[in-house]
Amino acid sequence: MERDTGMSQSDRPILLVEDNPMDVDLTRRAFIRRKVNHPIEVARDGEEALAFISDWGEKRPIPRLILLDLKLPKVDGLEVLRHLKSHPRFRVIPVVVLSTSTEERDIQIAYREGANSFIVKPVDFDQFMQIVDHIQIYWCTLNTPPPNP
Repeated sequence: MERDTGMSQSDRPILLVEDNPMDVDLTRRAFIRRKVNHPIEVARDGEEALAFISDWGEKRPIPRLILLDLKLPKVDGLEVLRHLKSHPRFRVIPVVVLSTSTEERDIQIAYREGANSFIVKPVDFDQFMQIVDHIQIYWCTLNTPPPNP
């Protein structure tokens, strides 16, 4: 039986799938500084991200947006993306790949598997802040997400 979380669109979390603790901290700080009011949930590897998916609607709220790294331990980000996009309810959740990879192959596969956006993570904090600002403006403010799947 599915639990009604009673969450509004603005309360739904952003799921960050990232194994690098420094990048997790940087992302959290950037979202706090930009006053993004969505809670941030973190899956620290691909296996944990898959466990989150299986808990959505029952034990965890369904996220509004997923920020997905590709280079993850246990299960890589592309496999997480494939699994998510094969799910009949959750395939509509926007996925922004946020990766250090600039490999054309990774970009092509990510889009082919259903990524909504591919952003290369900059090393510079100020540039990263600009990216978070753009993510917040587009994906959390301007974009109309699907209703709670």
